[in-house]
Amino acid sequence: MGLVVVATVISALYREASESSFKRLLSAHLFSLVGAVSVSPEGELQGRPELGEIRYSSPLSGWYWSVEPVSGNLKGRLESLSLAGHVVPQVPLSIVPFDQSFTRTYTEKGLKGEELSVVETEVVLDAANRVARFRVMGNLSEVKKEIRDFRNTLYTYLGIFGLGSILINAAIILFGLRPLDKVRGSLADIREGRSSRVDGTLPTEIAPLAQEMNALIENNRRIVERSRTQVGNLAHSLKTPLSVLVNEGRSIGGEQGRVVVEQSQAMQVQVQHYLQRARIAAQRDSVVFRTPVVPVLERMIRVTAKLNPTYTVSFDNNLPNAVFAGEREDFEEIIGNLMENAAKWGHSVIKVSLSSKRFEAKTDMLPHAGFEISIEDNGSGLAPERIQEALMRGHRLDKTKPGTGLGLSIVQDTVREYGGTLRLEKSPLGGLAARIVLPLVEN
Repeated sequence: MGLVVVATVISALYREASESSFKRLLSAHLFSLVGAVSVSPEGELQGRPELGEIRYSSPLSGWYWSVEPVSGNLKGRLESLSLAGHVVPQVPLSIVPFDQSFTRTYTEKGLKGEELSVVETEVVLDAANRVARFRVMGNLSEVKKEIRDFRNTLYTYLGIFGLGSILINAAIILFGLRPLDKVRGSLADIREGRSSRVDGTLPTEIAPLAQEMNALIENNRRIVERSRTQVGNLAHSLKTPLSVLVNEGRSIGGEQGRVVVEQSQAMQVQVQHYLQRARIAAQRDSVVFRTPVVPVLERMIRVTAKLNPTYTVSFDNNLPNAVFAGEREDFEEIIGNLMENAAKWGHSVIKVSLSSKRFEAKTDMLPHAGFEISIEDNGSGLAPERIQEALMRGHRLDKTKPGTGLGLSIVQDTVREYGGTLRLEKSPLGGLAARIVLPLVEN
């Protein structure tokens, strides 16, 4: 924008200077012409004007002069060789009158179609009041062409200069930002578990930033470790009292003992679940844990088929090299709970499907590669209005079946901790379809 402004200003100044110089030149030629012409004793115009411009001698050059009588007592006519006997029309005085210095300037079409600038005056030549009209005509089209050529040349060179400046500045900026790229790469390595701190030689301006980042990472690590230690200590301190309650409930027997045992076991499951959530939260933004998906699914399918010999368990694998960006224990718990529910509520068929899926990660709202696992059965399924009810913590839809009512809730919480999604919907087999989407390790 600065170069455009500069080019516009320079072009305007050059145009103004050229036009002003052109007008001064014509005025000077007009005065020279007046000074070179006189009247003979017979009352005829005479003189040999030499205006110092060779174009007045070239036929139809666009540069002309002429002297014509105005008063009746003056005879003859003088003109430049360039006119070659032709006459350039005059603009009537009623349209362009003389100014205070008794000169007038106007434009007129030339003999070859060019634009002429005409400077004209009338002068009394002698005591007999003989009046002559003096006209000097210059080729204004040439001046405009010179101005146009100058403007094009100016814009061309300033454009080249501007483009060069942009390229040089872009190179300087890219080179100057390379240390920030290095810091970004180091942070990506930390996020993906390949490094634990920002390392490397950095410029003086960037080094304090890296030091503060390392201090922040170390401080966060200490906070997470301290929190995990405290949660672990809490779980360990509750382990023995819960075991005592379970044993006491069993020794009491009857309905009261059964309630004590059941609730104590539910508390054990919840304590273990929240311990697991704390561990996932500490590692959720790192893909240092990698779990091959297919071997885990195949093993869980074999176990389910062995525990339910009357069931037909199938596996539709469309992503054989899938790797889960998380821990094996978490993945096994997710699949185990869903397979257990399918076996509990299905009639005779369980179908497991694996395919690729793009999804929006809930952690940073950036698109990630993912995979979808569908576990379907041919049971009675769930009505749409009861799906949310089934996901409520500790809620059991059928109290005649064994369980704590925590399975689907645990699956949903664990999947969410990894930024994934869980959907329950009607299966084409007639029962329930549980579909989970989890992050996939991108190679």
